[in-house]
Parts: sequence; C-alpha cells; structure tokens
Amino acid sequence: MAFGRNPAEFDPEAPLLDARDVRVEIAGEVILESASLTLERGELVAVVGPNGAGKSTFARAFCGLRRPEGGRVEWKGVPLASLRGRRLADVRAYVPQSAQVPNGVTVESAVRIGRSTHLKPLQGLTAADREVVAQSIARAKMEGFEDRDLSTLSGGEMQRVQIAIALAQGAPVLIADEPTAQLDLGATASISKMLRELVADGMGVVLIVHDLALAAAIADRVVVMSHGRTIATGTPEAVLTSQLISEVWDVEAELVQKEGRSALHVEWLERH
Repeated sequence: MAFGRNPAEFDPEAPLLDARDVRVEIAGEVILESASLTLERGELVAVVGPNGAGKSTFARAFCGLRRPEGGRVEWKGVPLASLRGRRLADVRAYVPQSAQVPNGVTVESAVRIGRSTHLKPLQGLTAADREVVAQSIARAKMEGFEDRDLSTLSGGEMQRVQIAIALAQGAPVLIADEPTAQLDLGATASISKMLRELVADGMGVVLIVHDLALAAAIADRVVVMSHGRTIATGTPEAVLTSQLISEVWDVEAELVQKEGRSALHVEWLERH
C-alpha cells in the first residue's frame, strides 16, 4: 500500500509560490477580486499595475500577513493556512514598502533580528548564525556598515539593510514591495542588480513595482493587475504592449527594449 506525502511537507518539485484567484475584503469592500501568481526557482516576477490595483494587498495576502477571503495559496505545495510562524519564515521573507527606523539600532543588530526566526526562546546566535548574518550583509553590499546606526543611513542603504534582514531568514523566496519607490536612479539600478544576483543564486523574487520600464528591464515574467484582478501574465515583451498600457494606465505609451536597456516612451502632451 502506497502512503502519500505528509501534507505539511514541502514539495521540492512544486512551484515556490502558487497563488490562485485570491480574494480579499477590507471593511466589507472587495480589494482583491481574483489575483493569481506563480513563482518558480531562479525567477524574478514583477507585479505591476496602477495605484489602487491591489498589488500590495495581494503581496500581504500570499505572504500570510492578511487572511484572504477566497482563493488558494500554496508555498512549495503546502497550503498557506497550514504554515505558521517559523515554518512560514522558512519559505518566504518579506520586505515591506516602508519600514520603521528605530534610533540606537545598528545594521548588524537589525540583521541579527532577521536571523531570530531560527532561534528557540532565549537562545543566542550560534557561530553558524553569525556567519549567516555576515553573509547576508555581504550579499546586500553593506559590508563596512555593520556598526552604523539605522537612522544615519540613506534611503538606498536602508533598503539594502531591509534586504539583508530578509536574507538572514534563509528563505528561498524574497518578496519586495516597492523597494525602489523613494530612491534615485543610481540607487534604483543598484538595488535592481542585487535582486538579479539573488535570482542568479537560485532564489525566487517577487517584486511589487509601479515602474514599468524597471519591471521590463529586470523581470523574467510580469503580472499585470487592474481593479483587484490579474489581467495578464507573461514575459515583459509579450505583456507590456502599447494596447495593454493604454487600457490599464489610460496613457499612450510604448515600451522600447534594445541591447539590455529599456525605456518607456510616453505621449505626455499634444504639441500644436
């Protein structure tokens, strides 16, 4: 007689994340009606859409930070409802759109907090844990900043710390909600390159972003949301067409990609 796999056991053959027809209501109002996303290993998926499309709500729902009213979410084949606390932290790390910056906390101390999901109550960091913290700081390109107070960091540096905190969890998936929203061009490019490096190392990354040109430049696949629904999924070239941009964002624009560079050509004004 064959015995099935323990339903709480992660399936190495399943997608890292499989979210289908997720529905979320807030105060009786439907914010998400039917949102879907699949993430595989070594893949960066960008979720794009206009303001109010439900992108951040969707991310919080499939991360387990807000309970969905309908649909299905599975992490490595395990239903989200079966995952709690440390088990959920083992599979995904979430970088919020904005983070509180307490005074008196250093970069290294903050990243150590990210590692705390692996510790038992009252247990201190082991030598192996400290090595993971150091590696996470290095992967986030924050070496030399270990003793800096978080309140002294620039926006780009703080985003790197948030990513280092997430990496310290050791999870195979990183979800970043608008990590470049308040950054200048140089910091945006730097963060984007780092995310691609993480994907090259085998991680799965979900990027919530409003910048279509950025999404097209770094994403393997794009998920387009509008009015709480997923309306298109595919490669940037296949999905971000002039027709779809016009329908979703109500603007005449064309996404141009050439030799690894991308630009969004927008018809800002009619000149007479």
